[in-house]
Amino acid sequence: MMNHLWRKSLKSKMAKKTPTVGQFKQEQDPLFDNLANNENKFRSIYKDCSDVIFRPFFIGGKDKSILLYIEGLSNIEEIDDNVLSPLMQNTEEEFYNVNSLIEKKISVSNVKEIKTFSECIQEISSGNPVILVDKRKTGFSLGLSKWEKRSVEEPSAEMVVRGPREAFVETLRVNTSLLRRKIRSPELKMQSIEIGRYTKTKVVIAYMEGIADRTLIEETQNRLSRIEIDGILESGVIQELIEDNPSSPFPQVLATERPDVVTSNLLEGRVAILVDGTPFSIVVPSTFYSLLQSSEDYYERFLIGTAIRWLRYLFLVISLFLPALYVALITFHHEMIPTNLLISMAASREHVPFPALVEVLIMEVMFEALREAGLRLPKQIGGAVSIVGALVIGEAAVSAGIVSAPMVIVVAITGVASFTIPRYPAAIAIRMLRFPMILIAGTLGMLGIMLGTITIIIHLCTLRSFGVPYLSPVAPMKSSDLKDVLTRAPWWKLNPRTPLTGEYNKYRQSTGQKPDPTSRGKM
Repeated sequence: MMNHLWRKSLKSKMAKKTPTVGQFKQEQDPLFDNLANNENKFRSIYKDCSDVIFRPFFIGGKDKSILLYIEGLSNIEEIDDNVLSPLMQNTEEEFYNVNSLIEKKISVSNVKEIKTFSECIQEISSGNPVILVDKRKTGFSLGLSKWEKRSVEEPSAEMVVRGPREAFVETLRVNTSLLRRKIRSPELKMQSIEIGRYTKTKVVIAYMEGIADRTLIEETQNRLSRIEIDGILESGVIQELIEDNPSSPFPQVLATERPDVVTSNLLEGRVAILVDGTPFSIVVPSTFYSLLQSSEDYYERFLIGTAIRWLRYLFLVISLFLPALYVALITFHHEMIPTNLLISMAASREHVPFPALVEVLIMEVMFEALREAGLRLPKQIGGAVSIVGALVIGEAAVSAGIVSAPMVIVVAITGVASFTIPRYPAAIAIRMLRFPMILIAGTLGMLGIMLGTITIIIHLCTLRSFGVPYLSPVAPMKSSDLKDVLTRAPWWKLNPRTPLTGEYNKYRQSTGQKPDPTSRGKM
């Protein structure tokens, strides 16, 4: 009884300590009309913040003012030359208006009037200096932010042979400018919001007005507006908070660092979510087949794109089922193996002390460990360690009789097959599912593989990405959209867009785009 009362009391105390939505919002107190009071308030807010600069000065030699900015986020040279120097000069006018003086003297393109402490904090944290003037309840924000940023480089995770060589960076406005360079139309809309109680991370929702369905846009806005969290450090945090089924191993959004991929999806009617501080943007909704497509499929000729796409489907099946199939055949179904091959495999396994199930688990875990080590080590030695480690460990394991040579071949083929999946999150999902498939194959044989396959298919059929079926347009079947799933149809046949949440703006191009040399005009 006492234990029950203690737990109830503890729960009530924890509930009282749990922050509410209102506690996460910055208070909207207006600025004082006394400069000293404003300065004292900001000094208490930025207590123990040595990088926050308070610069007192007089506008026109008369009005006492103060300039607030964060060192390292603001352009110091521009502040000295275009703000402090002209404002501190004595004005010849006996009576003047501070607003007009700032408009005439400050040569800064972006000047905004602010009225609350929260607005001031937001501008200062964004790198924009704030001017506060005595006997005024408003301040001025100057667009003079400047901080170190990485230059636009070639994408490291989505390499292509033919296609653009530029990738997103960690600066949000650079990323939005990359999209504006590709879509030079005012129909490209970008709505900015802030997420994170402390980080105040800027997030941009990008979509094409007239192409994206309004229902999809509103659903994206609603899911983002529900997020109440201390901070957003990467787009993966948002991804986990907006997915339809976050417990599924399959990603239900498309994460990419390529502007051309985001652009093509925007033109398809999807919505992109760009997060400040990360080069990876999110595209919603996403389907299973979009995770197996590369941007290069649409830059090469359609016959090559179709062949490569079928190759990916084949190696996807190999990556998921080959180790499980090997274990099932070796353990339960010897009659399915040709006689000569069975004799050769039996001879290679003669001195192996472990059953096939344990053998494949040892090799798969070791291969995954080598792959992870190659990713985490410095780039100069990571590749060498993974390749040399695989060769040395595999050869040594076969020589010592711990594993058989066919097992090393199976694991190697499986590893190479997983590398053909163009989206890293999808490849991770297949690698995770490979282990339960191996276990069920070592327990029930081919029947276990069939049960595992049916379970995965049922799970995929139940998934949704922002209301869109995950296996569409295959399930539910829509034959008119299969030309860009099982094959890569030529561009002159890709007239209609794939409908996502409706039939809004159905056509992307005019008919009759197929080249026809006989229709050329006569010379």
